[in-house]
Amino acid sequence: MSLTCDELTVAVNGRTLIRTLNMATAPGMFVCVLGPNGVGKTLMLHTLAGIRPMAAGTVRLHGDAIERLDRRVIARRLGLLLQTHDDAFPTTVLETAMMGRHPHLDFWQWESSADTDIAMAALDTMDIGDLTERLTATLSGGERRRLAIATLLVQNPDILLLDEPLNHLDPLHKLQVLNAFSALADDGKTIIASLHDPVLAARFATQVLLLFGDGEWAFGATDEMLTTERLERLYGTPFAAWSHEDRKVLLPVW
Repeated sequence: MSLTCDELTVAVNGRTLIRTLNMATAPGMFVCVLGPNGVGKTLMLHTLAGIRPMAAGTVRLHGDAIERLDRRVIARRLGLLLQTHDDAFPTTVLETAMMGRHPHLDFWQWESSADTDIAMAALDTMDIGDLTERLTATLSGGERRRLAIATLLVQNPDILLLDEPLNHLDPLHKLQVLNAFSALADDGKTIIASLHDPVLAARFATQVLLLFGDGEWAFGATDEMLTTERLERLYGTPFAAWSHEDRKVLLPVW
């Protein structure tokens, strides 16, 4: 197992959003987290990353309780893509991407040419390899999002926690990003991503976690989780299923 949570409870301001979640992930899994706004998707990812306390339960990375691990060790095993990024200092695209190498460098060690090559490859994967000298403050929202993803790729953790990775992206780059994450899963990484599109979840996920916001959750294989009945209950609106090139497409209807 790569990341597991046992009896994990996530709460905020006295409200329990997720109650006693049991989820075990393994290398090669691509887990999509679905649920309406405010059900705790972000808080759960932050809890799995060890940056906020859990109300109850245990989170383990490769069998080790996350609260007992040094943050540097955690950063080599797990990476978190935040919903938004603030650039406190003026940096270029390449300088920002290179920050992903910090967990792999000794104290006061400078980046090597090999580290630069890793960063350039990640920027090319995100289709921004020609923007290396641009200041991050000059980027569009979609370009900044792809830079954040590239920085996570440069970090190269075993487990990637992605909080709405498709924010600000156009349809082409949404597919490019998800294809890149799918390829990482094929290479043995574990991907856990919150999305708002059941169609994309059906296409890319191997497993799906549904969060209902009242403590209840459901976790299982994609085909089992993504049904019109479950999605109607999850989002509070009717869904219908269509077939397209041997794929099931689930969309809200009104």
